[in-house]
Amino acid sequence: QVQLVESGGGLVQPGGSLRLSCAASGSFFSRSTVGWYRQAPGKERERVAEVTSSGATNYADSVKGRFTISRDNAKNTVDLQMHSLKPEDTAVYSCKLTVFGNTFWGQGTQVTVPS
Repeated sequence: QVQLVESGGGLVQPGGSLRLSCAASGSFFSRSTVGWYRQAPGKERERVAEVTSSGATNYADSVKGRFTISRDNAKNTVDLQMHSLKPEDTAVYSCKLTVFGNTFWGQGTQVTVPS
């Protein structure tokens, strides 16, 4: 069983920056695909960014150039650095890990960018 714990959410003014971190338990982290997803009130959950076991990254068009995902296999962590935050970035951000066909989710952390 893999446990994921997110941290780093909070309230930030438009144009500000925030760094989210997700710490994973287990010994297969380096073989996993990990990503950040978000869900705003009344909206469907969407993928924000993802990094594969080989280091390939994918981003939602809405965050390209503003967000950067990175992983540290030695620490079993995946971070999401967010810059130039906008009110539309307000959501609960959750970490997702997929390994050997199994998917695990963290509980999420709230990011609020007031308008």
